[in-house]
Amino acid sequence: MAKIKRTKLVSLRKENFWSQKDVVNILHQEFGIKITNSYYGMIEQGARNPTLKLGVAISKIFNVGIDEIFFEHQHNKMLF
Repeated sequence: MAKIKRTKLVSLRKENFWSQKDVVNILHQEFGIKITNSYYGMIEQGARNPTLKLGVAISKIFNVGIDEIFFEHQHNKMLF
């Protein structure tokens, strides 16, 4: 399976002027989730997939649905 960079996640972080370390700190402070900066970077790069708990926490931080960040939407060409 090819890794897909999560550009939406990166852009949400940058819109808030946060570093990856900032997101990791928020995850720890607000949700009690401890991950490394490196692991978070791998999530952004698509090299790692977060657990459901971590994915939900990330989506709450950015106030968007989990599907907007972690699921690729493909349209079925037959329907169009």
